[in-house]
Amino acid sequence: MRILLAEDDSVLADGLTRSLRQSGYAIDCVKNGQEADTALSTQEFDLLILDLGLPKLSGLEVLRRLRGRASALPVLILTAADSIEQRVQGLDLGADDYMAKPFALSELEARVRALTRRGGGGATVVRHGPLSYDQVGRSAYINEQMLDLSARELGLLEVLLARSGRLVSKEQLVDHLCEWGEEVSNNAIEVYVHRLRKKIEVGGVRIVTVRGLGYCLEKYAEPAAPAPPAA
Repeated sequence: MRILLAEDDSVLADGLTRSLRQSGYAIDCVKNGQEADTALSTQEFDLLILDLGLPKLSGLEVLRRLRGRASALPVLILTAADSIEQRVQGLDLGADDYMAKPFALSELEARVRALTRRGGGGATVVRHGPLSYDQVGRSAYINEQMLDLSARELGLLEVLLARSGRLVSKEQLVDHLCEWGEEVSNNAIEVYVHRLRKKIEVGGVRIVTVRGLGYCLEKYAEPAAPAPPAA
């Protein structure tokens, strides 16, 4: 999951960034509303964490422009504890949730999990043949046996599951898995796919390489039942 954090308090932004990265999210951080609006206009994200008290362009205006582009991106707004009017305005403009500062990081992470789950259609566990993926616990299983996956492999699996049966280009994978400024080559994506493939194909789940184009998580076909013995 790729998150845009729009927060001008550098101490809070650094803390949130470290915490969410440790949970396996890719985080891009901007310090003012103009940068947030530009990022949202040109990039794809799975969640926006939006401080309403941003310089250059207010958080409310960022939200207004986002919804004006008919974007359904989940938005979690951050407000001062006494700014009830701003919270109401944010919710009226289409925010999905809000948190008043100060807040516990554990609660924010729980809100993030709930909003990204809602953005993915509300399912808690995604199933693909013998493979199951718990979106809340961010853990994957083959035939109920937990897989040992890195944060990048989990992110890759999330993207492929969300687009099961459809082609995903290497460029799309880079956009979803990597943060601004990260130097991640197509060769690195190939390595992540190779590692994930080795771990899930033991259960018959296949990642197909479309040479020169990208990858596709193949639709799972249940094994055919053996034919009854001839009489």
